[in-house]
Amino acid sequence: MKALVLSGGAGTRLRPITHSYAKQLVPVANKPVLFYGLEAIAEAGITEVGIVVGDTALEIQQAVGDGSAFGLDITYIRQSAPLGLAHAVLIAKEFLADEDFVMYLGDNFIVGGIAELVAGFKKSRPDAHILLTQVADPSAFGVVELDDTGKAVALEEKPAVPRSDLALVGVFLFTSAVHEAVLGIEPSARGELEITDALQWLIDHGCDVHSTTISGYWKDTGNVIDMLEVNRAVLEGVKGRVDGFVDTDSEVIGQVTIEAGAEIRGSRIVGPVVIGANTKITASYIGPFTSVAADCRIESSEIEFSIVLAGARVQGVRRIESSLIGRDVEVTPADGVPAAHRLILGDHSQVRIAS
Repeated sequence: MKALVLSGGAGTRLRPITHSYAKQLVPVANKPVLFYGLEAIAEAGITEVGIVVGDTALEIQQAVGDGSAFGLDITYIRQSAPLGLAHAVLIAKEFLADEDFVMYLGDNFIVGGIAELVAGFKKSRPDAHILLTQVADPSAFGVVELDDTGKAVALEEKPAVPRSDLALVGVFLFTSAVHEAVLGIEPSARGELEITDALQWLIDHGCDVHSTTISGYWKDTGNVIDMLEVNRAVLEGVKGRVDGFVDTDSEVIGQVTIEAGAEIRGSRIVGPVVIGANTKITASYIGPFTSVAADCRIESSEIEFSIVLAGARVQGVRRIESSLIGRDVEVTPADGVPAAHRLILGDHSQVRIAS
């Protein structure tokens, strides 16, 4: 069995971070989201993995390499444009050949992995197996309608009027039957080959499509709110350790990981928190559910429930929360301008200011 990992999306909902950064590499607890998926695939006993890449191909390849760090053999498959999940299957046909495969969206996060799911698929071998979960806003997802027996009968991508509240989770298992399906469908109104249409084709042609509704933790990390929520969930399970330096004027409470080379001076750290290598924190407060990446500088500031990416500098800021701070960002007070905010923001930025 092989795996097909989709990492070619533009990440428009995470702009401006993703103007210069692959969305699959945005870190959760200081580890790229994509890495959690690759680890789950390896844990399921799959070693041959194709990664579909787009404009951020170089970044993905530099981060993942040949896959040996994960115990995987990686093949990169270039997608000229984000033309749909079914299009990714179409262009991966040579890699997949006629083998069964799991398709995993590289920006999705599932607690507990997929080993049990893969084992069940190998045993029963339906033509396709899909995962579903109840969501509050199904119009933002691929939606599945089940009949009274729990069998999938209709699927639709991002419908204006959803037929149910059951959304497709970003993990799919297929036999080679799906290759005929992706050849048998036409691009949607969005100009994409939709995986929902391919699954509907399988159903309409009498193929066996199984579904499982999960109640466990799943997130599509396509926006900041979900990124922060996944970061929180992962940090809850991280055991603390201190490999860096903490001076006697500092207080470390709860599950806190401080990587080698990091320095904490005159500060209060309340876990769960992860502090990256060579980061310096001085006279500051870092509150629960915060990840600070490597090579950051935080001075005389307060941060809570946030993700801070590598090389960022935060100085003299009284309180930051529920925030995603990008690489090499600088956050400082506005000098000499009473009761005023001075901002330099990229396209599609979102700022919430207490006025």
